[in-house]
Amino acid sequence: MQYWLVKSEPGAYSIDDLKRDQTTSWDGVRNYQARNYMRDQMSTGDLVLFYHSNAEPMAVVGVAKVVSAAHPDITAQDPQSHHYDPK
Repeated sequence: MQYWLVKSEPGAYSIDDLKRDQTTSWDGVRNYQARNYMRDQMSTGDLVLFYHSNAEPMAVVGVAKVVSAAHPDITAQDPQSHHYDPK
């Protein structure tokens, strides 16, 4: 088992949103190194430290678990998504 640090701004998706939803996809990742770690090394069962960035205070606010293998980020190809990447 490995441990990962993932971040989100609380205004975009918070730990409270994850508690409500119980599961989510991590989309909008455009940093190649982060994307490669998620795609190639994150495994089902790994634990995730959920970090609130751009918050006061910035901090790890919870622990989650990876529940599925990586899959393509469909938001990158959706012109209606704020994560759309025409490249």
